[in-house]
Order: sequence, then C-alpha cells, then structure tokens
Amino acid sequence: MPRESLSIQVPKTLGQKTLALAGKLEISNKELEIQKNAHFLYVPLTRQPSEEEMIILKDQLTGFQLKAHVFPERKPPEKTLPEILGNQLPPHLLAILPRALDIVGDIAIIQIPVELRTDEKIIGEAILKTRRNIRTVLTKIGAVSGTYRLPEFAFAAGEKRTNTVHKEYGCKYYVDLEKVYFSPRLSQEHRRVAVSVQEGETIVDLFAGAGPFSVLIAKKHENVKVYAVDINPKAIELLKRNIRLNRVENRVFPILGDAKQVTQDKLFGATDRVIMNLPEKAIEFVDAACATTKRAGGTVHFYGFVRLPDTLENVKLRFSQAVEKAGRRVDRFPIAKNIRETAPYEWQIVLDAKIL
Repeated sequence: MPRESLSIQVPKTLGQKTLALAGKLEISNKELEIQKNAHFLYVPLTRQPSEEEMIILKDQLTGFQLKAHVFPERKPPEKTLPEILGNQLPPHLLAILPRALDIVGDIAIIQIPVELRTDEKIIGEAILKTRRNIRTVLTKIGAVSGTYRLPEFAFAAGEKRTNTVHKEYGCKYYVDLEKVYFSPRLSQEHRRVAVSVQEGETIVDLFAGAGPFSVLIAKKHENVKVYAVDINPKAIELLKRNIRLNRVENRVFPILGDAKQVTQDKLFGATDRVIMNLPEKAIEFVDAACATTKRAGGTVHFYGFVRLPDTLENVKLRFSQAVEKAGRRVDRFPIAKNIRETAPYEWQIVLDAKIL
C-alpha cells in the first residue's frame, strides 16, 4: 500500500551519491521503493535528519531538498531455491542444487545431478515459486545429438509443453525445444553479429534454426538479404513463422536443405558474410562457407568447442587449413575468443575470419 514519507529530493544525476550517503547516515527507509520522475530522484527516509546530518547533506548534495512524497512499499524478496527446499532436502543435497538455469520464453531448463534425479519434481515446483514468469520447468537429460542437434528433455513441473515465445533484443521467436535447437546463452552473439553487418550485404546463415541470427540481422538492417538454411523441416516451419512475426519477409529467405548442397546449387559465390553456428561439426562445412563467399572475399563467423588440452590457437590452425583445402585463404582473424564455458575444461568459441 502507498505511504507518504519524508524524502530527499535530488537531481537524478546525484542518485548514486545520494543513496550511498543516506545509507551511510542510516536514514534511508528500506521498506519503501525509491521513486523518480524526468528530473528528480526521491529517497524515502525513516526520520528527520539531525542538524549535523543536514550539514553533511547540504555539503555533499548540491540542490537537495527535503520533501514529502508518496512511496509504494517494497515487495518482499523472492525466496531462493535452497530456502524453499530447506525442509525437504538434506544439507548435502541442498549443496549440489543447480545454480544456473536457461530461460527460453516462459520455460526454465535445468541440468540436475544424478544424486537429485528422484527429487526433480519438488525442485521443478520450487523453481516455479522462485520465478513468477516461468510456467514450465524441463530437465536436460541428454546432450545435443543427431542431425538436428536436439537435446533430450524430461518434464519436471508446470505446464507440460516444450513450445513458447522467446523475446530477445526487440524480436520475438516461436520456439519448440523438442523440435528445434535454441540457446538463449548466445543472445549476445546474435546481437554482436547483427551489429557488425553492413547495409547492402548478402548473408547466409548455414544452420539457421528458428532464426535468432537471421531475423535479428534483418530487423536491424533495411537493406540486406539473409538466406537462412536448415536441414530440419521443423526449424524451417518455425523460421517462416518468425519471419512473419517480426515482419522481415522481404529480407530473410528460408531454404530447407543440406548446407553443402544449398551453397553449391543456389548460393555459389553469392554472399558477403557466412554464419556457421554448428559447434559440433562446423569444421566439416568450411568448404561450403568458402563456396558461398564472394570471390572478392568476405567474413565467416565460425563457432566451435575447445576441450583441454586443445587450444583456441589449434582451432584457428585447423580452420585455416580447411579454408586452404577449399581453395581460399584466411587473411586475418579480427576476433577469436571464448564465448562461454559449456562443461569443465570445455568452452564454446567463435572465430571471425576474413576470407580471401
């Protein structure tokens, strides 16, 4: 319920300094939400500052005033997973609860240790309580495998489904996790690649899936052509829906088929930029990337895995050798880096390569 309280009114530029100072003086009211408008920040107080505190405030906060203001009460913090499960699991199992989860739309995906497999249901129900925007909890019980790169899931709690709508950088995507591979952990890469594209480019996304690279590129650029290729018919169905959903019909062109065949038959020497997001097998398709790259050269975004004792430098060497075998050469690698840890001593990497 909203409550009126004495507050410190300061210009928004002094917000962080005011919060720190009010905390140091122990006069800020933690039960009320801080408020702001176009020009000012309002910090609720528990009491009238003393004369000595007023001197400090005037000395450090230019233009501050004490004002009565109406504040909403702070919502109580959501309980953590260990707090909810504290009375249901013994300490040694609480200690190995999964600390991270992937969120795709309103679906949470967790990977549960073997020791907790019999407790999947209560863990899933606890996640629903800690995450109010989640409607379904799935557990990942198998690694990505098969031609279509699909992981194996088990239902843990909530609505029994694998389809959802995922939002990312202003785009929406229909996703079905049981039918099409999709990783929210690559969202920053989707944006990075989209930002690096120049107007007028022709791009091929060789393993497009539901379209997170292709659609975002088209959304950010009015004068591009993106050929989105995938061998999975279900992926192409979702991709077509996502193209319509995001209104990029005139810039993204879905193609069902094998990447090697498509580049040879339809896109030979046609593209300025190639996206190769197939970490397990992308090295096998370097010849296709070279075939579709314009004779004048272009950029390849290559994704792979590095497992110790392998190194990023070794991946660069193998990629360069594959490019030379295809009759082209690597001019340079503007970017070569680890993106994320995928397992102990294993990382997903990206190479941005300029091909001539």
